[in-house]
Formats: sequence, C-alpha cells, structure tokens
Amino acid sequence: MARPPADEVRAIAEQYPESTSAVLPALRIAQERHGGWLPPEALEEVGEALDLTPAYCQVCTNICCGLRGAQDVLQAFERELGVQPGETTPDGAFTLRAVECIGGCGWPTVVAIDDRHRLNVSAGDVPGIVQELRGG
Repeated sequence: MARPPADEVRAIAEQYPESTSAVLPALRIAQERHGGWLPPEALEEVGEALDLTPAYCQVCTNICCGLRGAQDVLQAFERELGVQPGETTPDGAFTLRAVECIGGCGWPTVVAIDDRHRLNVSAGDVPGIVQELRGG
C-alpha cells in the first residue's frame, strides 16, 4: 500500500499548535492507505512526517475490548472462517484482521465489517454474524 503523503500529514499538522495534536488525523490517513489497519511501518511513517518518534503514534492498547473478550471473538472468527488474521478465505469473500482500536471503547467488543460497526459482540455472536454475511 502507498504511504501516507508526508505533505498531506504536514498540512494537517499546521492546523494545530503542536504536531502531537495531529497524530490521530494523520493515523487515519495512514490507516486508509494501509487497507484499514495500522502496521508498524505506518506508525513510523506518521512519526517521521510529524517529526515525532513512532511511540507517539501508538494510540490504544485496546484495554476495553480486551477486558470484554476481544481475543475470544477473534478466535471465534478464526474458527468460523477457517483463516488467521491477515488471511483471506479461499472464496475471497472475507479477510480477517485484528486491529488495535476502532474507537468504540464504550461498547466493547467492536467488530467492523466493511464500513459498519457491530457493538457489544461476544464470541457466541460470531457464528450468526458469519451466517448472516454469507446470506444465510
């Protein structure tokens, strides 16, 4: 995927009194450029464009979702789809990704499917979600 344009990130940073204030908007650009997630190199790219270390770009450790069973939800999707995070199902219908934060800390665990978020998902909800998505 393409890197976030440094000029675009710097233009956003100019709107704020400090470059650290531009981290979230810049990460959003990077997330879009990296197919919906933030690999380590995206954090480095944003940090470089803002003259910050990549540590400033680590936004969330996902404590809310983690405490509400995010790992169990991920494992349920792995079982239902037969793929690991970062892999696509053989029919090309699903790509499973684990992300640090979707921004729904008040409603964990959050699952994003395309541009739609499902809130308060538990591992027990996953088979029904996959069945619904497969048209069943």
